[in-house]
Amino acid sequence: MNASNDSYKGLVLITGGAGFIGSVAAATLEGAGYDIAICDRLRSGDKWRNIAKRDLVDIISPDNLFDVLESNPGAFDAVVHMGAISSTTETDADLIVDTNFKLSMALWQWCAETETPLIYASSAATYGDGANGFDDDIDRAALAKLRPMNPYGWSKLLFDRRVAAMVEAGEPSPPQWAGLRFFNVYGPNEYHKGSMQSVVSHIFPSAREGATARLFESHHPDYEDGGQLRDFVWVGDCAKMIHWLVSNPSVSGLFNCGTGKARSFRELAEAVYRALDCEPEIQYVPTPEAIRNRYQYFTEADMARARAAGFDHKPTSLEDGITMYVRDYLATEDPYL
Repeated sequence: MNASNDSYKGLVLITGGAGFIGSVAAATLEGAGYDIAICDRLRSGDKWRNIAKRDLVDIISPDNLFDVLESNPGAFDAVVHMGAISSTTETDADLIVDTNFKLSMALWQWCAETETPLIYASSAATYGDGANGFDDDIDRAALAKLRPMNPYGWSKLLFDRRVAAMVEAGEPSPPQWAGLRFFNVYGPNEYHKGSMQSVVSHIFPSAREGATARLFESHHPDYEDGGQLRDFVWVGDCAKMIHWLVSNPSVSGLFNCGTGKARSFRELAEAVYRALDCEPEIQYVPTPEAIRNRYQYFTEADMARARAAGFDHKPTSLEDGITMYVRDYLATEDPYL
């Protein structure tokens, strides 16, 4: 995941830079020769460990972000906006709008005014149950057909739609803008996310002890237990896509960030056990009724637009990614990147 050091490339601001994808992007960009400033809240847990190995220019409180930006209009060569309320179970829609939509709008406006490239996190949650496919089309009519299944997904789609409208109308825009629709990301530095950690992280303790892991039963006639499908993507691949965009300022658009290949939860669980040289032990339990009607049975990123734009990185296979995650991070004394 680490790139070799090159000459200095510029200064990148990463909002949510102490979070999961943001901190891995920070490591990748730092390794590629960029200086990094982070905007995030560390609070009292171990989230600080996500950035403890980074050589940072600054750590900015979100409360002071726009004071810093207004005082330094030409300081940053790019803004990577990963900061958001990312919990799909968060129910405070007002809080979600303030954080995921209004903050994004304010950053868009600042980047437009200062001619600073903006790369931001959208989400595969914008696709809802997938009934309208997984095509990262920025066309306003295509976006209007999507039906997210939770406030988080709706807030991300709300910003995508606003971006599409502003670009179509010729309103002021950053010189480069790119939204990334992340699919099911797993890998190091997700430990602060609690229940929102990847299934890999949740299964690992049981697999390490040789105990039985639990997966949700299927409540859909077309899918067997454990056969529910997701596009599981290694976080290092996400960071490489961010690096590609930062390095290619002529590329703008909305892009899926996944592997393009759906895999089952059963395959994922089995890979965790095999990375530990254990035989899989899996039990299926009912999906909680509170989320059963909003459960996605299939996601798969259509990567055609990203490939056409020049992103030619070969995705990490599920087995290789899980083996790296388990052996190089989860099973070590220091699981942080």
